[in-house]
Amino acid sequence: MTAHATIVPRPGVLDIAPYVGGSSHIDGANRIIKLSANENPHGPSPRAIEAYRGLADRLELYPEAQEDLTAAIAEVHGIEADQIVLGAGSDEVIALLCKAYAGPGDEVLYSQHGFLMYRLSTLAAGATPVTAPETDLTADIDALIAGMNERTRLVFIANPNNPTGTMVGHEDLVRLADALPPQAMLVIDSAYAEYLKPAEQDGAIDLVRTRDNVIMTRTFSKIYGLGGLRLGWAYVPNHVAAVYHRIRGPFNVTSPALAAGLAAIRDQAYVERCRVTNEVWRDWLSREISGQGLPVVPSKGNFILVEAGDRVTALDTHLKARGLIARRVDGYGLPGYLRISVGDEEACRLVAEAVAAFQG
Repeated sequence: MTAHATIVPRPGVLDIAPYVGGSSHIDGANRIIKLSANENPHGPSPRAIEAYRGLADRLELYPEAQEDLTAAIAEVHGIEADQIVLGAGSDEVIALLCKAYAGPGDEVLYSQHGFLMYRLSTLAAGATPVTAPETDLTADIDALIAGMNERTRLVFIANPNNPTGTMVGHEDLVRLADALPPQAMLVIDSAYAEYLKPAEQDGAIDLVRTRDNVIMTRTFSKIYGLGGLRLGWAYVPNHVAAVYHRIRGPFNVTSPALAAGLAAIRDQAYVERCRVTNEVWRDWLSREISGQGLPVVPSKGNFILVEAGDRVTALDTHLKARGLIARRVDGYGLPGYLRISVGDEEACRLVAEAVAAFQG
């Protein structure tokens, strides 16, 4: 049935290209290793799995209050529980921030190769997305500052950034926050912050604590391995929390997600093991691939960005022939690159062998 000619969404909605996630299927393959979505190859903490299973006989009940999880997050990170908001993934947090603070006539600014959801959420809110050029595939603070004006309402920066894996330091974030117009807020997307060593942390938490115009978002989808449950959170000023709770759904986070998230964040020993393992195999894989003549962008996340130039399609096809699914990043303005998530030891060795055969 075709839509009635007079029943249309508001202007701009049909101009949004839907988000396309990393592929998970190869026709004819007996076995695949998915390295296209930056998932934790080790899965969630066993405690999180146990907590999830414990909800199986209570699925008829609406989710209970979110305070237990926000209190646990606050304890782990040393922050204020009443300034934590939860979402169905950090995607929902980002979308609701755009909905609350940006609309027609407003601009949302982000780095050239920033996360695709910034653009989609901006357009969905009726605002205008604006990008600032990067330098060496890294956010350029001067360019972001130059892109601000009286219409700027939100400035997003992913740190580390997806899909490049690069990041900026604390002093750069301070400079960016200092330059904000009075009507704008800085949103630091810290989806991959758990993969950083303590000395590499960017001080986003302190910026939120000491300012009323900075927000930090986090997710349980990456190192916590709970991507399938859609759970994210943000540390925000009190005035933003008051707005957020007015526009989020009353039960926007499911009971299994709350239970698994609570168990996951309490198992910080498991998180640290995943961080160390990722660092070992990310750096190993980077050395192996670059040693075969394909440049690798230095990454702080759980993925690497490989430059293949006009051979990127051939490399992608070669990997798929071996059951290895990587991610094309044309949609990020990087048509000559391939993003490869860091898998377990077996997956990393298979990728290295495949690249060696491709180059040989």
